[in-house]
Amino acid sequence: MRTLFLVLLVAATLLLTGCEPWERLTASLCGCNDPMALSEHKPHDETEEDHGPGGHGHGGDDGEPPLVYTHFTDHAELFVEFPALAVGRDSPFAAHFTRLDDFRAVAEGVVTIILSGGDLPEERFTIDAPSIPGIFRPVAVPRRAGERQLTVWLQGKGLDSHHDLGSVTVYPDASAASAARSTVAEEDEGGIPYLKEQQWQVDFAIAKVALRTLRVSVPATATVRPRADGEAFLSAPTAGHLRAASETFPHIGMPVKAGQILSHIIPHLGAETDVASLDLALSTTRAALGLARQERRRLEGLLKEQAVSKKRVIEARNAEQVARAELEAAERRLGQYRRDPGATGGIPLRAPLDGILVQVQAAPGRYVQEGDPLFHVVSPERLWLEARIAEADVGRMGTPSGAWFAVEGFEQTFDTHALNGRAVALGGAVDPASRTVPLIFEFDNPDEALRIGMFAQARVVTGEKAQAVAVPRSAIVDDGGQDVVYVMLDGESFERRPLRLGLRDGDWVEVREGLSAGERVVIRGAYLVRLAAASPAEAGHGHAH
Repeated sequence: MRTLFLVLLVAATLLLTGCEPWERLTASLCGCNDPMALSEHKPHDETEEDHGPGGHGHGGDDGEPPLVYTHFTDHAELFVEFPALAVGRDSPFAAHFTRLDDFRAVAEGVVTIILSGGDLPEERFTIDAPSIPGIFRPVAVPRRAGERQLTVWLQGKGLDSHHDLGSVTVYPDASAASAARSTVAEEDEGGIPYLKEQQWQVDFAIAKVALRTLRVSVPATATVRPRADGEAFLSAPTAGHLRAASETFPHIGMPVKAGQILSHIIPHLGAETDVASLDLALSTTRAALGLARQERRRLEGLLKEQAVSKKRVIEARNAEQVARAELEAAERRLGQYRRDPGATGGIPLRAPLDGILVQVQAAPGRYVQEGDPLFHVVSPERLWLEARIAEADVGRMGTPSGAWFAVEGFEQTFDTHALNGRAVALGGAVDPASRTVPLIFEFDNPDEALRIGMFAQARVVTGEKAQAVAVPRSAIVDDGGQDVVYVMLDGESFERRPLRLGLRDGDWVEVREGLSAGERVVIRGAYLVRLAAASPAEAGHGHAH
């Protein structure tokens, strides 16, 4: 039953990693349990032949433990295994190279093994392509014995990575190498095997643990709101029927520009109004305009002869303008009543600012009363975060300089510092119902991802700072109620490490116990390493390539 459970578990892992079924099944059932370092790695006694042609295991010639190194540069990670070096003996290297920008296998390049120092001529052994993506197999055949400096040099697309692995011994012959390595005690650190080929196939990453400056904060509940000048409500200025300003009537989510006409209101003309009355009013105003124009012309002629004062002419011109305005109004009223397509369409409702429509409470043709709400426009580019600080935390708040907050449905946290944020206002009174004080921050809304009214769990930064060992939040796994991370022992071996956590600052969490600066932890794919930990240790070690 235990064997069946193991096979099913590994098969599920292979489906996730997209590996070849039987080849990767063999790989998943083996690994190495030894600590990583730039020093020697001393695994179990298995020979290369145990894993088939082209494979590599943890055994060298005659079952001697291989040398294993894990080394990082700024751009690449090297995990390499090879037998002890001896004059005239083939020493095949299994060099696994991972790009640190995306933690994928290095698919092409040239790898050179360099033996230098010891007052001896330099020796180089080169291979110009990987046997499979990520794994290079140069073979070193040393010609001189002694203490040498070992360098593995990768030249690939966008990579020039020197891995200086320190001092190694080149033995005079194979028997001396086997004798020296056979005295190495086997060490089993109980590491969790998770092979490079598995890491390369999934979303996987590691990071170096370091001291960070973390900001002290107090908790708060918060709501995403529009700025005070970033929203506007449009209501009906008079009673009447709504008419679309274009073929498309305004709808929720529609972007608008300041001054854009959203619709028209055709005003209510009164119970006594009919077409005959409007026609009469139009004729009356047209006649009045004609008389005013004639009077203005007459007086202008008399002014030239100095028969009238200039004041009389100015009054006549004003009377003509009033008559013209009354005529235009009469024409509009008649056009609105008849629904004339050539009419102006009524009273325009214009967007007061650039933004999007978040609420539409109207439909074309609907009759509205004066003051009825019609449209709600919001500018989503910059928003407010209204945090509510508990009364008990107000004294610890200090001088708030920003806040970070999490919104349900988003994996990342948002930080007002990173979003060009600023504090806008701090309430001067405690709300008697909630016993909280409001604090408002303004910030950029990248890609307009956040929506008005979203609820957030926030932390308000107090201004205090602390130096602490910290890891990304993504590295922490809840394992049966215990916070744990998975620490890299070497390139293919990991250790489960329980933690005692402290304060949190955005995506970083303080580690008070369980980690030291300089160690490397899994920050993406930790759950897959946890699944790999379920494989029994007796399943085997090493892997085929």
